[in-house]
Amino acid sequence: MSEVVEKIAPQTEMKVNVSVKDLSQNDRRMLNSIYWRSFTEYCFWAGEAEAGSDGFIYAILPALKRFYKKDEDRTAAMVRHTAWFNMTENVSTFVFGLVAAMERENSESEDFDVDSINAVKASLMGPLSGIGDAIFWGVLRVIAAAVGISIGSTGSILGPILFLAIYNIPSMLCRWWMLILGYKLGSSFLSRAYESGVMGIVMKAATILGLVMVGAMSASFVRFNCGIQIPVPNADPVQVQTYLDNIFRGLVPISLTLFCTWLLRKNVNVVWLILGIMALGLIFGMTGVVAVS
Repeated sequence: MSEVVEKIAPQTEMKVNVSVKDLSQNDRRMLNSIYWRSFTEYCFWAGEAEAGSDGFIYAILPALKRFYKKDEDRTAAMVRHTAWFNMTENVSTFVFGLVAAMERENSESEDFDVDSINAVKASLMGPLSGIGDAIFWGVLRVIAAAVGISIGSTGSILGPILFLAIYNIPSMLCRWWMLILGYKLGSSFLSRAYESGVMGIVMKAATILGLVMVGAMSASFVRFNCGIQIPVPNADPVQVQTYLDNIFRGLVPISLTLFCTWLLRKNVNVVWLILGIMALGLIFGMTGVVAVS
């Protein structure tokens, strides 16, 4: 992570890290409060017009109370953050730290462009959510579920425990590190990230990793074994599944996955997809034509 930060800020001699040792006690107390409040980010859902804005305000409130001594200034900041906000929770704390630093600059400088605060928030929603979804939802959650299911299917209580630990421990650490990193980098992060090209590289790498994991998990967990046998006189019956594997191993599972993806893009309700797959599995399983799992 430190190497990425140095690439983002090549023009400065200051090395940014995720340690709180060089922060004041007031900074640590404020960031600690923001961190724990960030877990309630989407407990306060403000509707589709404002999404997680209420949760964002609640999380960032310790910074607003600290930097703005006048009620009117604090109120103006809270109203400013009622703008629409929706980002992957695991990485959204980076924006909390970044906004806290920008609000500090705004309280200290009369020439600070207040509109840049919401502009930075809006600019980071897409890129960071793409990275967060690919890593935490597309990779880490799937790995945690695979480990938990494989162990839990044996009846062991370690299954759900490992699932929660594998997913939540990295998530909680990332939340804290991203919060500190955002606060230390301040408002100059966005321009440096895009100018250096680091943001584009990270986004592309995260997208590729997510696609690879989705393909691997589809092949591993979507099972479709054809039970049809073609009788041959004076010989063993021909197993259709054997020829399917020879043509393209995993052809039917990936075809089923892509078909479901196509239906989702056609706005077919996911509940109907689940019910349809369950119905097909029951019919095929009872008839012995195909075993689906």
